[in-house]
Amino acid sequence: MFPVDQKDDFSTIENEHAGLIVDKLKFVNTENSEDTIQRVLSTYDLGNKLRLLRLRKKISLVDLGKHTGLSASMLSQLENGKLIPTLPTLARIAMVFDVGLDFFFSDRRRRKLFSVVRAKERMRFPDRAGNPDPKFYFEVLAFSAQEKGLQAYLAEFPESPSAPSQEHFHDGAEFLFVLEGDLAICYQGEEHQLTAGDSVYFDSSEPHSYRGVTATKAIVISTPPRL
Repeated sequence: MFPVDQKDDFSTIENEHAGLIVDKLKFVNTENSEDTIQRVLSTYDLGNKLRLLRLRKKISLVDLGKHTGLSASMLSQLENGKLIPTLPTLARIAMVFDVGLDFFFSDRRRRKLFSVVRAKERMRFPDRAGNPDPKFYFEVLAFSAQEKGLQAYLAEFPESPSAPSQEHFHDGAEFLFVLEGDLAICYQGEEHQLTAGDSVYFDSSEPHSYRGVTATKAIVISTPPRL
């Protein structure tokens, strides 16, 4: 949807947008350094990983204590999250189970990406920064999600009886669904008109442009190139 020469600028805009939201949601941090360490380490779920590893190897707390030099009581507290292990403690446990320290700090569960964006959090941008006569405006619908497999936008095209947007192209594919209004898309030198409920999918590496026959809203999804 966006010109090649806009790619870097758009990435910057999206990053700045995410930064604005973070600033907007910031709160006064009153926790001390120890609380911060405890909170950060708790996100790695070290105790649960230790318990699952021990049960998988069918080793009791008492036997693990004999191998590590740690008491069964301390190991139990570590597993229940009542104590946060130090690196030397984790190193002892890791040696017993023949795993690296990265076992405890990597996300073995591969959490699925889930990111909600509220309507009030989005920001509206013109097709080009500083353009006095934008041919379309867009809102990034999933700006908070990282490492996305696609980009999704809400696009608005003002009525433009004759002049289309600047022709552009980018790697990957694009899908557009018209929510309301009438939109003309010029692709490979031919103009195609879409109305509410119509959709189009195309190879976006070919030059294309848009024109709002009437004021139009559409959902636009673009994907990275296939390797």
